[in-house]
Amino acid sequence: MTESRRNRLDLEPDTVERDLVKLVLTVVELLRQLMERQALRRFDAGDLTEEQEERIGLTLMLLEDRMSELRERYGLRPEDLNLDLGPLGPLLPRD
Repeated sequence: MTESRRNRLDLEPDTVERDLVKLVLTVVELLRQLMERQALRRFDAGDLTEEQEERIGLTLMLLEDRMSELRERYGLRPEDLNLDLGPLGPLLPRD
């Protein structure tokens, strides 16, 4: 299977639950990355108290743990959540 074919969302009756989870996790991962970037900007700007930094860090770590659990449960790898948007490229930035 080619890379672009594997990263597209193909809904089939026998895999609809896994594909739906993949789509939901992709959206959650996109939001998680955006929240993380915003938190880093606020941290760098000095806009956060120590308590806020700790709470945000803990929340992002817990979210990553839950995401990892769900990916494992449905047999997904982190790169499986990076949907191919055709000419626009991948949805999520590559590390």
